[in-house]
Amino acid sequence: MKLIIAATLAASAAAFAPSKVAQTSTSLSAFEAELGAQEPLGFFDPLGLVEDGNQAKFDRLRFVELKHGRISMLAVVGYLIEEAGVRLPGAIAQDGTTFADIPAGFAALSKIPDAGLFQLFAFIGFLETFVMKDVTGGEFVGDFRNGSLDYGWDTFDEDTKLQKRAIELNQGRAAMMGILALMVHEKLGVSLIPSIPDF
Repeated sequence: MKLIIAATLAASAAAFAPSKVAQTSTSLSAFEAELGAQEPLGFFDPLGLVEDGNQAKFDRLRFVELKHGRISMLAVVGYLIEEAGVRLPGAIAQDGTTFADIPAGFAALSKIPDAGLFQLFAFIGFLETFVMKDVTGGEFVGDFRNGSLDYGWDTFDEDTKLQKRAIELNQGRAAMMGILALMVHEKLGVSLIPSIPDF
């Protein structure tokens, strides 16, 4: 009986002992030093999209991440402005529909006249096709300055540039999650935006 108890105790103690983890070499280490591989996660690729270490694929995914992040930052700001009741002055259509008549969120899609939706999607298509692209082979992936816009970027040292790019990347990631949460909660009928009392 004592032997069985001792064996059970030894087996249960072994369950809490640290196990040896074999060191494996992977091509993911090629991207560990890339911008965006930050604490606490480091390089995060749960779907294994760049397991093969393909730099061109990584650059394409980073380009898409930056572009979607920028669009999401604009979307969050636009969503919050609309929810606050800020509207453009004037009419949105010839029939007298004003911008103030258009509700915020998904409800706006059914209230905007068809010609207005066409103009909206045509403008987005124009931006996607002709504006939001790297024509001149910029300084880094996602550099859309194309030799014309600078806004003082060239006055920064390399560390500041890297810091600002990391901030943009992280803010874009947060905005992608933020606009998704706002849209989901709108569909659920639960607002994430607190009501502002009248003063």
